[in-house]
Amino acid sequence: MALIKQIRQRTGLAIGVIAGGLILFLLGGDLLSPNSSLLNSNQNIVGEIAGDEITLEDYSLKVEEFKGMFQQRTGRVASEPEMVSVREQAWQAMIVERVFDEEYEKLGLEISSQELVDMVQGKNIVPELRGQLVNPQTGQFDKTQLIAFLQTLETADPAQQAAWAQQEKVFAQSRLRIKYDNLLATSEYATTAEAKLEYKAANTIADASVLFVPYYVIPDGEIKIEDSELTAYLNKNQDKFTVGNTANLEYVSFSILPSGEDSAEVISKINELTEELRTATNDSALVSQNSDIQNPFATFRPGDQLPTSLTSNAGEIVAGQTYGPYVTANSTYVTYKVSSQYEGTPRMRASHILFSTEGMDEAGKAAVKTQAETVLADVKANGNFAVAARQHGQDGTAQNGGDLGWFAKEDFVDQFSDAAYGASSIGLLPSLVETEYGYHIIDVTELPQSTYTKLAVLELELVASDATRNEAFRNADAFAAESGNRNEFTENATEKGYRILQANGVDATSRNLNNMQNAREIIIWAFGEASPGEVSDVKELDNSYVVSALVSKKEEGEAKLEDVRDQVTQEVLKEKKAALIAEKLAGKTTLEEMKAVYSDAAINEVPDLRLNASVIAGIGFAPKAIGSIFGLQSAGQVTKPVQEDIGVLVGRLNSLTPAAEIGDYTSFQTQLSMGGAQRMTYTIMMALQDLADVKDYRYKYY
Repeated sequence: MALIKQIRQRTGLAIGVIAGGLILFLLGGDLLSPNSSLLNSNQNIVGEIAGDEITLEDYSLKVEEFKGMFQQRTGRVASEPEMVSVREQAWQAMIVERVFDEEYEKLGLEISSQELVDMVQGKNIVPELRGQLVNPQTGQFDKTQLIAFLQTLETADPAQQAAWAQQEKVFAQSRLRIKYDNLLATSEYATTAEAKLEYKAANTIADASVLFVPYYVIPDGEIKIEDSELTAYLNKNQDKFTVGNTANLEYVSFSILPSGEDSAEVISKINELTEELRTATNDSALVSQNSDIQNPFATFRPGDQLPTSLTSNAGEIVAGQTYGPYVTANSTYVTYKVSSQYEGTPRMRASHILFSTEGMDEAGKAAVKTQAETVLADVKANGNFAVAARQHGQDGTAQNGGDLGWFAKEDFVDQFSDAAYGASSIGLLPSLVETEYGYHIIDVTELPQSTYTKLAVLELELVASDATRNEAFRNADAFAAESGNRNEFTENATEKGYRILQANGVDATSRNLNNMQNAREIIIWAFGEASPGEVSDVKELDNSYVVSALVSKKEEGEAKLEDVRDQVTQEVLKEKKAALIAEKLAGKTTLEEMKAVYSDAAINEVPDLRLNASVIAGIGFAPKAIGSIFGLQSAGQVTKPVQEDIGVLVGRLNSLTPAAEIGDYTSFQTQLSMGGAQRMTYTIMMALQDLADVKDYRYKYY
């Protein structure tokens, strides 16, 4: 809202209409979800950022904000799987706001009203607006649409005005972050000494031989490990074994998939309706009343793809004929009737390469025409139209190889349409076509077609009947009611022959239980009020009712030995095996003698090992071994046995070629500075998050 009056004063363009896109709908599904009752209390805390508690209400409002932006960007409401990403973006935005606002204030960073005007109607319009407001004919940003929209805002309804005010805030926050990141990036500097070291690390080359002894040369059974050793290792390496919030669950699933009776009923119904459709005089009314899909009566224009289940089963279709029923890949039954076919407005398909001349004088246009003629000649000679379109095209179709899709003659300006529709065969037009937008190279890919098809679609979903669902729920509900605790859960399941499934190590943020999708409700229950040994009520998933028992759950923090015994055991095994291998190799002076100790050992020749490498060809990640090799003083020397994750390595230096001295290290200095600048944004973000001590409890609610 801060900009509306300024924009009205600074432009004289006529008021127009903007399509779709920029309005954020601040009220939406998440606030009306099953969790919405939780919003009545500020005691529901979803996390902490920089010491501030984040309430479920505040977080839900931020989610709705990002949900609206998703709808603005895509033109549709986010699905539940997509909402996972939306919620994460909202959470990250809340972190950024709280962590960075203080930094902006310290540095005096701000966005002036003049700068904000420039961002929405000046020379530096933000990409978010450019991407939303594209002229469909040119594929380019249309500024007039934006100005027309902004001019109407002052008299628009309050929801639109609030939405734009929020949009301004988003733009300003984004620009502040860019300024902050640029300050950090430009502060990155590499010294000449660092550049010289980087150069030498990349160009110092060793010819080496490396003995590799894998850990499996010693069977696990030969190694005895005491619990005291495991505890000592864990205490020393606690940072490697921190654990998150996890739970172990058991559950019984009651299927609500369609029964044989359900399938037979749907087949009988589709057969009956198919016969009615064959003789129907009002196809659209019949399918509208009986089909399980939206828009069951549609007109397919030339170029529109007919349903695959029709074309793959029927081949050539004839007006008045009925085809089906067929079973689709989505387990539905479908019948099609070609209600009519008629001749309508012709449509064709073509691709083009646009060389824009908008805003140019005659000299500029002449230069562009020369370039376009050169490209046209190249395409004629080499047939690389799509490649040339991606390289030279100056509109939104370039990334698709210039493809314009199917279009009617009136969809484009006369010069373009006349040339395309005047083609007698598919292929490249021999000459450039000039329009008000510039010069076009046109490739006709489909000649005009005019046959339109009206199709009636009778589709029935195969779903569980009410009887099937009710029976499954009765069984699940009775089982839950009889299972007051985990012991009873186990006894009842065993007595009734129900299969108990286990889900161990379930993460608090997981959305699935084993292969069961969308099991979030169960996981929220487990990490919410549930206690170990407690049994849930009946939860409905996509294709089943589920009753769960919470076996155990662990809080985030330092790992205990029982939590990570297997991982710690593997690490201690490596250490003890490495010590035994080193002991066996002691006293041997050559790699060949060492290899003779273990038949599974191997010697790899590495003639071009570089100082900055971390991987040895044919062996794997071995940075400590590489460092040891370059630490040798003269050719012929061997390293001590080096323990790596993959095994024990011993290196021999055959020869060393030091990096030649060069007079200028500027390129390496620049390379280091650029690399540091690129990493700076991420590393600062992570550091500030650590300092803010972010705690995330959202798993209790979503």
